[in-house]
Amino acid sequence: MRAKEKILIVGAGLSGAVIGRALAEAGHAIEIVDTRNHIGGNCHTERDEATGVMVHVYGPHIFHTDDKEVWDYVNGFMTFMPYKNRVKATSGGQVYSLPINLHTINQFFGKSFRPDEARAFLDAQADKTITDPQTFEEQALRFVGRDLYEAFFKGYTQKQWGCSPTELPASILKRLPVRFNYEDNYFFHKYQGMPETGYTEMIARILDHPNITVRLETSFRRGEKAGYSHIFYSGPLDGYFDYELGRLGYRTLDFERFTYEGDYQGCAVMNYGDVAVPYTRITEHKHFSPWEEPAGSVCYREFSRACGPDDIPYYPIRLVEEKAQLADYVARAEQEAGVTFVGRLGTYRYLDMDVTIREALDTARLYLSRKAENAAMATFLHPPL
Repeated sequence: MRAKEKILIVGAGLSGAVIGRALAEAGHAIEIVDTRNHIGGNCHTERDEATGVMVHVYGPHIFHTDDKEVWDYVNGFMTFMPYKNRVKATSGGQVYSLPINLHTINQFFGKSFRPDEARAFLDAQADKTITDPQTFEEQALRFVGRDLYEAFFKGYTQKQWGCSPTELPASILKRLPVRFNYEDNYFFHKYQGMPETGYTEMIARILDHPNITVRLETSFRRGEKAGYSHIFYSGPLDGYFDYELGRLGYRTLDFERFTYEGDYQGCAVMNYGDVAVPYTRITEHKHFSPWEEPAGSVCYREFSRACGPDDIPYYPIRLVEEKAQLADYVARAEQEAGVTFVGRLGTYRYLDMDVTIREALDTARLYLSRKAENAAMATFLHPPL
């Protein structure tokens, strides 16, 4: 029987926890370190003592997937309660449903269109002179026209990304963000829900294995590789190399927290499309747990800005400058023996939670199969470029 290996995992978020659990169950000794004073990464949730609200400390995380294995995996550690994300948007002093749907269209234009009529109407609004959209703005104008673009996309996107939509690639707006029916569920996925007692409790259960040791408030430096059979690194890719080639670009978020007696806005997420409103949205966290009935409420006003050296990185920018720099970091990473880079930060990619778990499961399986074959482990399961 192969001797137990000592494996280091950097980061106690979803990637680290899922990989750690799989390898621990295979008999390996897993040590997980994290610089924060809690597990869960940006998925961290905690109960507010004053109101009893389960708070998504780093902003809302809503679980949605079509991957049945991933859905079964998370439900193996936590009961997921039914939850549908129904986003609202305030624009020009009116409140609308998002994504743009038949109700939004009829309300915005003061009409009572049937689906076919609405489709024809928006087709007439579209800028057909744009045949090959290159920017976010061109993509939006081509498919929804100027009025809906300026009401729901232009200001919000400018605040979220800190630049004009004319500077962003069309790929950010991947598909036509319009529904010609009254469906207001934000996501299309088959499986949707929220962990009954929070993501941190779920991740604590994933980490609850005798072969796993977790050390919080602990930093990692690449000079500490000695003594481990392999390292799975879910921290910032550029941070692994001490930012020697400069910092990759991220957007970060600031949260203005406030409490309210009762129900502040009647929904979990309210977007603000007007540029004059400095925040992008307000989230009311008790609505993320509709099976609970706390008397008070905890809300966050959310502000997006450029990420500085001491900030928490949220969204990788991945524009031309970052991709060139990223290529250099990827080349450096591929020269590192015994290290696999995983997760949102380790691969400099925006990943939903279900994709993060899927990649973590696949990474652990690949590692075990490569070991059985006495073959080298990949640096990236999915190359960042």
